[in-house]
Amino acid sequence: MKRVVILGSTGSVGEQTLEVIASAPNRFEVVALAAGRNVEKLASQVERFHPMRVSVASETEAEALRARIGNDVCIGVGEAGLDEVAKAPADLVVAALVGAVGLRPTLAAIEAGRDVALANKEVMVMAGALVLRAVQKHGVTLLPVDSEHSAIFQALSGQRAQDVARLVLTCSGGPFRTWDAARIVEASVEEALAHPNWDMGAKISIDSATLMNKALEIVEARWLFDVPPERIDVVIHPQSIVHSLVEFVDRSVLAQLGLPDMRVPIAVALAHPERLDLDLPSLDLASVGQLDFEEPDRKRFPALDLAARALAGSEAAPAVLNAANEVAVAAFLEGRISLPRICEINGRVLEAHLADHAGAVVECVGDVLEADAWARALASEFACLPGKDPA
Repeated sequence: MKRVVILGSTGSVGEQTLEVIASAPNRFEVVALAAGRNVEKLASQVERFHPMRVSVASETEAEALRARIGNDVCIGVGEAGLDEVAKAPADLVVAALVGAVGLRPTLAAIEAGRDVALANKEVMVMAGALVLRAVQKHGVTLLPVDSEHSAIFQALSGQRAQDVARLVLTCSGGPFRTWDAARIVEASVEEALAHPNWDMGAKISIDSATLMNKALEIVEARWLFDVPPERIDVVIHPQSIVHSLVEFVDRSVLAQLGLPDMRVPIAVALAHPERLDLDLPSLDLASVGQLDFEEPDRKRFPALDLAARALAGSEAAPAVLNAANEVAVAAFLEGRISLPRICEINGRVLEAHLADHAGAVVECVGDVLEADAWARALASEFACLPGKDPA
């Protein structure tokens, strides 16, 4: 039986991970869960899966949780609690936190010798080189959970790295794929959250609407698969059936297809190197009818160019881009800025960083966190100032 820890158990990926685990009760044991402030949901998970250890954001949530579940489970608090959960004795840690908060506990899990199923893309965006060095040092396995990176992982199985010519990440185009720039300026939060294909949390849904999710995935793919950024492409695929592709030097292409359901890549990571028998509908290509592909419009969606700029700029630049984006997305969700201003703020913060730090090298986690804090402060300033929406 595989022992599993979940960081971010009350989020969208965390909940779906527990759903997959519940479908195969003889395959997995949940030994620890980390959440934030959703005490009610975490208490229900504890009652169902009986972990030995959990973690919450603060002592306030810890007291509320104790009132629900008693003292039979060890309850940690804050960063220390997250680290304790991450290092709990386990065979696999599912890193499903959202944003920069996932970096420290993911590294803690790796340093404790735990294999990691990574859904928290910001970890590789912020500190891809550092994470890979830790993975190599401690001899653990890093398994991607993002649908696109899972697809590439599956397509690369049994292949030689030197035979890979190109990675192609697919992208649905989000809810505004067919909108013109003037209409996107007026997009509401509710419209941006209404992803046409995937059931996701608020932050990643907004990233999908701006295509920042794909920009972050380019950075993640660069590190996960050790492929130069100029050999990573993006293609719009509205049906979200082809989850990504790998082109080889002989120009053959392998693609991974399936219905858009996060439980599949989650199950691939949980059961690796085996497969789970999931009770999901089969892909009926005849019913789908056709699969469409198109080039992304980089004028309406400039996020993709920001990824290329960050990767070419400095080792800390992706962390700066990620931090700025988290602040800008929060400002949009609060109704303080328009959707296009997210990428405008991200670009301004990135260029300010590169003006003084082009070519800088990240030597430790402290360097990453320093760049992250600086970018957040500057992005917060920009979010409070008038900006110019792209025409």
